[in-house]
Amino acid sequence: MNYKQLGDTKVKIAEIGQGTWQYRGGVGPLKVGISLGATHIDTAEMYGTEETVGEAIADERDKVFLSTKVSPSHIHHDDLIKAAEASLRRLGIKTIDLYMIHWPNPSIPIKESMSAMEELLRQGKIKHIGVSNFSVEELKAAQKALSFSSNKIVSNQVEYNLNNREIEEDLVPYCKKEKITIIAYSPLARGQISTNSKKNDELLEGIAKKNNKTKAQVILNFVTREENVIAIPKANNEDHVRENCAASGWRLSEEDIRKIDEAF
Repeated sequence: MNYKQLGDTKVKIAEIGQGTWQYRGGVGPLKVGISLGATHIDTAEMYGTEETVGEAIADERDKVFLSTKVSPSHIHHDDLIKAAEASLRRLGIKTIDLYMIHWPNPSIPIKESMSAMEELLRQGKIKHIGVSNFSVEELKAAQKALSFSSNKIVSNQVEYNLNNREIEEDLVPYCKKEKITIIAYSPLARGQISTNSKKNDELLEGIAKKNNKTKAQVILNFVTREENVIAIPKANNEDHVRENCAASGWRLSEEDIRKIDEAF
């Protein structure tokens, strides 16, 4: 497993982590992922999977980088503090490694939310601040809302896959410049590994065969080709976990990347 720097920190996290949105696999697949180096596990209060994640990491907490998210309806100052404390209880841990605002909420001042995040940092209940589904402008506003220059937003979790590459236009270069990690969710387009194009399917199959990999592994490798991008595919069974983890530790050639880039 390849590990990448988290934002502007000294922390390194798995290039291929484990997402738990609509996760139904129980603790087994998560534990297999941890054993294979997929030690970044992502959840959220609205997923309903924090208890399962907590059970899976109970005896391996020191190995796991745990991220969770607060729902956009809970980002008033006091509500955000309470939400974090509830997540800590469900997860059975003392500190959240990365705590993110799940979606922007224009009806609640971002300054109020960031104030609560900084309070959680001071209390030692979270280690890092992140956001999710934020545009470049929303990300800039969130960064500006932080009171102390030493407190930085380290990540932005957004959808990114072969069917949705919009973030490459502005978000990827901005985050690279600002040293913010992009966490790609739905990197396999919610299981839609086959495309609407026979030609593109054949291209991916050819590249996969040449590299002795699967199509899913080729896609994950392409999605994480930038140094500041990691991915959190979901896997409900152990075989898929193993397949996802084997998408790391090697690199597509520049020619393969160019072909995929042009095709999609």
